Amino acid sequence: MRTFVSLINRNRKLFFRDKGMLFSSLITPIILIVLYATFLAKVYKDSFTSNIPEVMHISEKLINGTVAGQLGAALLAVSCVTVTFCVNLTMIQDRANGVRKDFDVSPVRKPLIYLGYFFSTVLNSLMVNLLALALCLGYIKMMGWYLTTVDILLLIFDIVLLVLFGTVLSSIVCYPLKTQGQMSAVGTIVSAGYGFVCGAYMPISNFGEGLQKALSYFPGTYGTALIKNHMLRGVFEEMESKSFPTEVVESIADSLDCKPVFWGTVVEPKIMILIMLGTVVVLGGIYLLITALPEKN
Repeated sequence: MRTFVSLINRNRKLFFRDKGMLFSSLITPIILIVLYATFLAKVYKDSFTSNIPEVMHISEKLINGTVAGQLGAALLAVSCVTVTFCVNLTMIQDRANGVRKDFDVSPVRKPLIYLGYFFSTVLNSLMVNLLALALCLGYIKMMGWYLTTVDILLLIFDIVLLVLFGTVLSSIVCYPLKTQGQMSAVGTIVSAGYGFVCGAYMPISNFGEGLQKALSYFPGTYGTALIKNHMLRGVFEEMESKSFPTEVVESIADSLDCKPVFWGTVVEPKIMILIMLGTVVVLGGIYLLITALPEKN
């Protein structure tokens, strides 16, 4: 156990010692929230107001609160996964720098080494994404606050769940990589594409029927929907208190991907949690299996 803790601490210290990697990880949420607020806010606002009947009056605060909640959910859904690929660079650096040769001749078992990478990535990614959550909450506070303490606790739970998903996914993807160039290429592809396939940049409800069905098999879709449900729960409750018709509230929730559909059945938040937990367990088993196999020199 002492060796395991030492490996985690060693990897975490390397992350903080590499100022470039640390700065890029910390600055990512700040850049994303600025870009989202600048370019996506108007798109989200137009999409939201288009689902409101013209005869209904809705306050500007409620509109801004809905848009801010959607922006915050999109940022966290992307950041929780993409940041893990950046943090997991330590695994590739050890191979590129020849440090793994020292580990290979040590009495430490190989799966334990990779578990050290895994849990250090989880801890470092949680630090970055909890900072991202704080930034999102500050932005939502300025635009329109409808969150409760329970909502915030549920959002923290969602972040932990998505960070675990992102860590095990990045660990499997990064395992065969041997150079930092390969890792940079993979990180760029994931950063550019993940937000689209998980429904963060644009609601999946805006895609074609065939693409919607295809993306319903992707676990990240339900992770994004889970965060949206907890981020926007207070907004929907406020709409109901303002005597919004149930059909209108449900239409807005559908347009924001809060009620994803799998083969004609609406997936509830509890099922989303089970899907994400099951995915983490399955991918974690695959990761343990491949790390137990002998590596080619």
